[in-house]
Amino acid sequence: MLVLDDAECECQQDCDCRLMTDSRRHPERPIVAVGAVVLDGARVLLVKRGQEPLKGQWSLPGGAVETGETLQAALAREVQEETCLDVEVGPVVEVLDSIRLDSDGRPEYHYIIVDYACRVRTGTSSVASCGTDAAAVEWVEAADLERYEVAPTAIAVIRKALASAGSRT
Repeated sequence: MLVLDDAECECQQDCDCRLMTDSRRHPERPIVAVGAVVLDGARVLLVKRGQEPLKGQWSLPGGAVETGETLQAALAREVQEETCLDVEVGPVVEVLDSIRLDSDGRPEYHYIIVDYACRVRTGTSSVASCGTDAAAVEWVEAADLERYEVAPTAIAVIRKALASAGSRT
């Protein structure tokens, strides 16, 4: 288990963000994970990953579901840990798998990801700051996603969420 110093946690909340495991590499079976498409008009919240997989890449906030945790609770926790934002979890946008192979062709990481549309909870701050697993966090205009080198699959999920949000307004 990897334990972070208090100085490494910028969340300043009562959370378990100092405890992370490295047991996700070469899993025996897929790991259930959640992703948040946090929207604010035409902007989406992105995090620059501070840990593997995807370390150094811009992506959606999210992570693994813990034992005994609902998907929605896991998502709210992950967004809070990574961005210090309190979100309302909305409908499912997409369900997909993410398999990254190691140099020997074995699954190094294997996630089943449920992506949800989210918005910052009414009455709370929309000022995001990077927490535990995030090296950076930014609100990004949808038109600028390619500039952040967001993965094509994530861009497709974001566009689907934006289209769905537009149809509900």
